[in-house]
Amino acid sequence: MAEKALRGLGAWIRIRVMTSKIRHVTIDTADAYGLAGFWSQVLGLPVHEDDKPGDEDVLIEGAGLLFVTVPEPKTVKNRVHLDLQPDDRTRDEEVERVLALGATLVDDRRNPDGTGWAVLADPEGNEFCVERSAAERATG
Repeated sequence: MAEKALRGLGAWIRIRVMTSKIRHVTIDTADAYGLAGFWSQVLGLPVHEDDKPGDEDVLIEGAGLLFVTVPEPKTVKNRVHLDLQPDDRTRDEEVERVLALGATLVDDRRNPDGTGWAVLADPEGNEFCVERSAAERATG
């Protein structure tokens, strides 16, 4: 439980506030291990040591991403998507790297002045964006 300070009747009081935290972001997939492998390469984080090919759910623990095999295919645009910000390269370098891993370019929102982002899709069609790095944001 978290505590929250409130001011009431001229004095501060502390009350306990019930909260939740996000444990995982779950992504439905036709092949949990295969798609987790793609995202493992993108993020540079391993799949959980207990997970193996054929498992119906696979976790990338360091990112809180849980891939769950479901029978139905993806049919519409994602309602939630990930926004990636590269740590050690430019946005454009990251777009090229992720395309080489098997992503596809869905919508190029990059602008001539260096702003904007690229919308990509993972091998199962789940959209995500690649934004500018912190260094690129700092220079304009």
